[in-house]
Amino acid sequence: MSGKPKLHYFDGRGRMETIRWLIAAAGVEFEECFLEKKDDLIKLQKSGSLLFQQVPMVEIDGMKMVQTRAICNYITAKHNLYGKDLKERALIDMYVEGLMDLNELLMTYPYQPAEKREQHLATIVDKAANRYFPVFEKALKDHGQDFLVGNRFSRADVQLLETILTTEECKPDILDKFPLLQSFKARISDIPTIKKFLQPGSQRKPPTKEEEAPKIVKIFY
Repeated sequence: MSGKPKLHYFDGRGRMETIRWLIAAAGVEFEECFLEKKDDLIKLQKSGSLLFQQVPMVEIDGMKMVQTRAICNYITAKHNLYGKDLKERALIDMYVEGLMDLNELLMTYPYQPAEKREQHLATIVDKAANRYFPVFEKALKDHGQDFLVGNRFSRADVQLLETILTTEECKPDILDKFPLLQSFKARISDIPTIKKFLQPGSQRKPPTKEEEAPKIVKIFY
């Protein structure tokens, strides 16, 4: 039996993508088992592997973990990406929860009906530019350090970079008014484990295309 984490999800981003990012940032190799049709999910549900009958599910350290936040928290703690003390962990959690709110909008964008896509995109751009990214620009300005928390690489850095890159897919010039985030993006992208994950052929998933969305939806509904 392989010691690598095994990820169970469809072959796309969704709620598993942040988990992929964190495992890759930790320098850990992982395997994937893709759900291709509804029957694949039903089979997994009937096996008793899914505590709440939902994916993502990650087999890791003898556990079958579900719930995205629980999985991410475990990986973060296991690989020392959670700061040096409880106060740093609390700050990382606050940053991450904000990013996950924005990421929820990004994640659901390809699944919007045609008549709602334009408004959904406008909401993403507005919240990124006026609510979320200013927080991180200010944090970097205030402490003048390379990383968001404690001047050490953490989960917050990983998820901010993921969110920046995903938002840029929707609006390429989103960082024009955020010079410190531009520098942050370049700096974090050059960390060896991240750089490897950003290379073509890695397990990072491409954006979900509008025409792919119905097939994915059929797996779950």
